Amino acid sequence: MAGLVRRRARRQAVLRWVVVGVLSFVFLLPLFALLEFTTRGPGDTLTWDTWRLLVDWPALEETYPVLWTGMKASFWLVLLSVALTLVLLVPTVVWVRLRLPRLRRLVEFLCLLPLTIPAIVLVVGLAPVYAWVVYFVGGSSVTLFLAYTILALPFAYRAIDTGLSAIDVRTLAEAARSLGAGWLTVMWRVVLPNIRSAVLSAAFLTVALVLGEFTIASLLNRDNLQVAINQLGKSSATISFAVSLAALVLAFVLLYLLSFVGRRRRRERSVP
Repeated sequence: MAGLVRRRARRQAVLRWVVVGVLSFVFLLPLFALLEFTTRGPGDTLTWDTWRLLVDWPALEETYPVLWTGMKASFWLVLLSVALTLVLLVPTVVWVRLRLPRLRRLVEFLCLLPLTIPAIVLVVGLAPVYAWVVYFVGGSSVTLFLAYTILALPFAYRAIDTGLSAIDVRTLAEAARSLGAGWLTVMWRVVLPNIRSAVLSAAFLTVALVLGEFTIASLLNRDNLQVAINQLGKSSATISFAVSLAALVLAFVLLYLLSFVGRRRRRERSVP
């Protein structure tokens, strides 16, 4: 019986590595093709001029102003979208769990609703809103963070809600309140440290979403990284593919880091 169990475990391990190897090949092959194309020089020689240009920001701004504008816009969109998403969701979800548990399903429904609405339909609804935004604030691409916050709500809500489900937030809050802590102290010094990994997960997912969004920015005639890549693809395919590869790798790294966020903290808790 023990030999049968070992053989079955060995077959499962082999199958698991085969599946991982095939999926890795399918995923990495297009990335290697992109890298090879961006490093191909005249006469099929190897050159890293495109990648050197990407890290030489003054030269990049002068050579490809459209790309530089899109990168700056995406940088501010990432910061503002992450900040607004966390400021809206974390206190709301915690307060609903503590004081308004009957509204939990309603809040969950509202947060997950953007998943069911195609981006093109969102643009139709957001266009009149952004007409007023342009009138009062101006037509800056940074104002897209309002729309991106809506897009990020389902992913950020699920991450934060999962983190709160892993702790007894009601007991922690009541214990802190019985010791004289105010609600701001409870939120900042009691709840947040216990859901730090969930908050970081929500932030990483929001960053990945903002860096990859194209439809809304394009249809609302705004600039971001993906719109700049699309425009450069019509005139300079090499730099366009290089930026696309860099954005893909960055998004992959962020999502890969999600598997490690909070792992050290869990190990520390398990140590007696």
